[in-house]
Amino acid sequence: MIIRRPPAEVWEAFADPSVTTRFWYSASTGRMVPGAELRWEWAVYGACVQVRVEAVEEGRLIRFAWGNYEQPTVVEMVFAAHPANATFVTVTETGFQGSGDDAVGWVNDTVGGFTTVLCALKALLEHGIELGAVADHHPA
Repeated sequence: MIIRRPPAEVWEAFADPSVTTRFWYSASTGRMVPGAELRWEWAVYGACVQVRVEAVEEGRLIRFAWGNYEQPTVVEMVFAAHPANATFVTVTETGFQGSGDDAVGWVNDTVGGFTTVLCALKALLEHGIELGAVADHHPA
């Protein structure tokens, strides 16, 4: 997805939990730095996840493992410069396990989830709007 802000700013929105909590999760135990062991929370869902930051390249890349550490998946976010001082964000998640149906369900959930996150980020950085899209994605 294209975010019409410079790569450094878009990358920072994911690295700094004081920004990320405005469009994705509700709490984090720290910043995305290499080797960090974090806990992210979504208060509206009563959910949390353990996150292990594997790689960070300022303004360019964030890679982390998350979920069940017996079967974690790895998420890689790439922030590429795009014309007119914009950023093209690519999110890839790998490591799904289980049957074909399980994997298809997981892929469907992750694509929808990250699309929602990127749309919420786009609204925040381009227009200053906090959509609440993640919190509203699965109402009770």
